[in-house]
Amino acid sequence: MTAQQRMATGGYGEERAAKYLSGLGMVVLDRNWRCDLGELDLVLRDGRVLVFCEVKTRASAAFGGPLEAVTPAKLARLRRLAARWLADHDVRPPEVRLDVVGVQLDRGGDKGVQHVRGVG
Repeated sequence: MTAQQRMATGGYGEERAAKYLSGLGMVVLDRNWRCDLGELDLVLRDGRVLVFCEVKTRASAAFGGPLEAVTPAKLARLRRLAARWLADHDVRPPEVRLDVVGVQLDRGGDKGVQHVRGVG
């Protein structure tokens, strides 16, 4: 898969995740927020809870499912990015949560979304 194909796949997955989470009543506050530490895929509000969401999209199961790609190191990076986003936006929500959304694709198209709440 070329870099351009990976970007298109990732973009599709993030759009699919945003629509899915919005359908659950969450409000998207920020997408693809970047700083020197990396990038946050989605920042959402779920009632009083501020949610930082990592989205993983896989076009094949050859290297495992999308959720398997979220390692302890990636979760640690997500925590650092969440802290930076909060500091940069001067926001102090009553509760913060880290979620992961996996989007699995195959030749037939979108096989669905897996959403794991409170991963770290």
